[in-house]
Amino acid sequence: MKKVNIGGVPEHFNLAWYLTLKNGEFKDEGINLRWKDYPGGTGDMCKALRNKEIDLAVILTEGIIKDIVDGNESKIVQTFVKSPLIWGIHVAHNSPYKTIEDIKGKKAAISRYGSGSHLMAYINAQNNYWDLKNDLQFEVIKDLDGAVEGLTNGSADYFMWEKFMTKPLVDNGVFRRIGNCPTPWPCFVIAVRDEFIESNKEELKTILKVINNTTSEFKDIPSVDKTIANRYGQKIEDVKEWLSLTEWSQKVIDKNTIANIQTQLFDLKIIPQIVDYEALVCDL
Repeated sequence: MKKVNIGGVPEHFNLAWYLTLKNGEFKDEGINLRWKDYPGGTGDMCKALRNKEIDLAVILTEGIIKDIVDGNESKIVQTFVKSPLIWGIHVAHNSPYKTIEDIKGKKAAISRYGSGSHLMAYINAQNNYWDLKNDLQFEVIKDLDGAVEGLTNGSADYFMWEKFMTKPLVDNGVFRRIGNCPTPWPCFVIAVRDEFIESNKEELKTILKVINNTTSEFKDIPSVDKTIANRYGQKIEDVKEWLSLTEWSQKVIDKNTIANIQTQLFDLKIIPQIVDYEALVCDL
């Protein structure tokens, strides 16, 4: 039995992995796939890949591209979710800020530097024609719990996170959402350490085959909306909206998409250079 370590955020996007693990589908193929939750998100997973704590990560596209450009010896092997991620822009419920313009120059809570919450703050700033040098400030808060604390005690002013995962906090009067900021590209990819790709290509193909079988039929799973609502503390109407907006992928990310993402990250000075497609992507 081949042991393989994989990481991802504990969010509804990854329920397909939980279901296939629960059903023993990887073990049936001789693979002992061990899942680890990373509530801190992309920055934490980039670090785990670098430290060889995990072999694979289900990770935000822009975050892993930045980290590979910065020297992470990993490759994207497939798009996992091809639809955009809708980032909600949140403030504390009793905050004086009512609009996106109100948070210009204020402090953004981010899980860590290089994380999705960090990079998307730049995208939001660009979308609103802010001065990227003077209108962005950051406070590292590690995860969603840290964001609740940071916004409540005023050490940070706003926080960007996937809007459906934060919806219960909005419903409960902890956060107010003052806007949305969708990613202008497919949101999640599967990234794998180079060393693992080289020595375990067949096992990797098997893992992708198993998960792709599940994601291709995910919306047809009986009562999947109720399962998501119960597991992630969501309202059923929010889950149904999320399912209607979310599309999984079973394909490699294409050259045009990679070029578009790199151009935007380079223009925002998030990456220092644009690299070849083959430096970022491995087509198995």
